[in-house]
Amino acid sequence: MEIIHKYFKNLSDTQIEQFSKLQELYEDWNLKINVVSRKDIDELYLRHILHSLGIAKVMQFKPCTKVMDVGTGGGFPGIPLAILFPETQFHLVDSIGKKIKVVNEVVEGLGLENVKITHGRVEEVKDTYDFIVSRAVAQMETFVRWTKGKISKKQNHELKNGILYLKGGDLTEELKLYTSATIYNLTDFFDEDFFETKKVVHLGMKYKV
Repeated sequence: MEIIHKYFKNLSDTQIEQFSKLQELYEDWNLKINVVSRKDIDELYLRHILHSLGIAKVMQFKPCTKVMDVGTGGGFPGIPLAILFPETQFHLVDSIGKKIKVVNEVVEGLGLENVKITHGRVEEVKDTYDFIVSRAVAQMETFVRWTKGKISKKQNHELKNGILYLKGGDLTEELKLYTSATIYNLTDFFDEDFFETKKVVHLGMKYKV
């Protein structure tokens, strides 16, 4: 929990309580349904929670913003972001039922009221969103195809509506089709070695192909 305080200093008492509860909730549910590896559970705040919050260093979501988390898995990056931005609406989507069960239980355990959860494929979602977030669930080209038509045209932020994608490694080949993509290195925001190759990729809704 200290690592969250290190980088996010203006948390409310409610947010501190919610972030503090995450370890216990995930440890408990991971024993029943394995969604996070043992090593990652031991380093939950670094590898999952702080990593998810890397998006918040690039984008401060305004109240009433709509964000979809595609392939949320155990709830990342959606749940940490929903704690940090309580006035933003988050829609967490995953096609794997056991993962969605854990997400439901964690959201309920935290009392988060700004999270909607769907067990299904993103292609089946009919709504539109200001931003779509994810943690490396597919190559960018595939991800763009999955989320086509799901980004709202009305702009409310300086950063264009679009995709905010947590990715790692050398992205030169993967992003060569997307000349308008902006890459943010998480080492610019976080000191820990874990973030050495970690990035946030922003791809605005007008994709140049």
